[in-house]
Amino acid sequence: MGVEQLRAHVAGELARTRRRSAVLTDSVDDEDLIKQHSPLMSPLVWDLAHVGSQEELWLVRDVGGAPAIRPDIDDLYDAFKHCRKDRPELPLLGPAEAREYVGTVRDKVFDLLDRVRLDGRRLVDQAFAFGMIVQHEQQHDETMLATHQLRTGAPVLTADPPPVAADAESLPPEVLVPGGPFLMGTSTEPWALDNERPAHQVEVDAFFIDTTPVSNGDFLHFIDDGGYDRAELWSSEGWAYRCRAELRAPRFWERDGDRWLRRRFGHVEPVPAREPVVHVSFHEAQAYATWAGKRLPTEQEWEKAARFDPRSGRSRRYPWGDDEPSPEHANLGQRHLQPAALGAYPAGAAPCGARQLIGDVWEWTATDFLPYPGFSAFPYREYSEVFFGPDYKVLRGGSFGTDAAACRGTFRNWDYPIRRQIFAGFRCARTPRAGETR
Repeated sequence: MGVEQLRAHVAGELARTRRRSAVLTDSVDDEDLIKQHSPLMSPLVWDLAHVGSQEELWLVRDVGGAPAIRPDIDDLYDAFKHCRKDRPELPLLGPAEAREYVGTVRDKVFDLLDRVRLDGRRLVDQAFAFGMIVQHEQQHDETMLATHQLRTGAPVLTADPPPVAADAESLPPEVLVPGGPFLMGTSTEPWALDNERPAHQVEVDAFFIDTTPVSNGDFLHFIDDGGYDRAELWSSEGWAYRCRAELRAPRFWERDGDRWLRRRFGHVEPVPAREPVVHVSFHEAQAYATWAGKRLPTEQEWEKAARFDPRSGRSRRYPWGDDEPSPEHANLGQRHLQPAALGAYPAGAAPCGARQLIGDVWEWTATDFLPYPGFSAFPYREYSEVFFGPDYKVLRGGSFGTDAAACRGTFRNWDYPIRRQIFAGFRCARTPRAGETR
């Protein structure tokens, strides 16, 4: 797109993203904004001001070269200097002051966008820094949505139910992805982050992958078969965590006589059997896969299933092609406050036939979060590089709370394998048996 089109696109993304931040923070009163709803999460008001602080640092000061607006709060909103459980004790901006601050920053950013060159420097080429800030705010919006799920009290968010697929019952349980090389990652996506780069050839053996994510109903069979009590199904690390945390079911589930209920954004309702299971840790996903006689897909397998088109021999941006996500393709962007039923979004299917690889639930993979060959940290080490290693597992695909700006076929998320407050589920994979082709 031309420069003026790019400016208009950036302005639209900034405004759209801020509207979502406003929904998440304006829907509760000041007491809820400053309250810490879980030691795993920051107060909502911290997330709001942190969004503004990062925008000021990277756009107002770095790209724009302007004087600092609030240098006195830099340390307060540095995520590496204060862990989440300690943030309520900091002298944070109050709700009114935080809103005024982020508004002032945004006004300066819009002024900057009107005049800055969008080339000649890697940080601004194709408006990268602006795209980074959009994605950063959207990621915190999803974090704030997870905080809403943790808060107690009356529901404050509403959304329409997601669609269902007419052909869901006729879908095969798994699909075959042929072996061979494919191009993983990207070197051309303008707003791709450093851990998605560079594109590189990967050889992947043939494998089967589930057509849809594992459902609540399937996970209930695992529970009913004693899955949480059978140490042989768990890794040693997973079993130690299961015992320490006294896990009995996905987070937010509770037994009510002979049925299971779940709490979803303040509503208590029967667990829907045909919906992807969500709020499970990597360890629970791995134990289920072992119980089912399968395994979790590697990150390479997941991306090949989601992107590789055997007819053209190329990797697509998304499972359905190169077009940006639409409401027909995937459950993204908080349009719905829950995953869609299995098999939804047939228009978003991958060439291999798998569905819901983008949106609905983040999917745990078996892979540690590591750099790609040729990785180079940009624009700062703390975005990805400091997290590389065996402590974190890769999640792929986004959730119903992930915005399209922060989700694509190459996008990599990561978290500790014990995390359950995030909107994470999984699907299984398996290696073909000898002579098995379909």
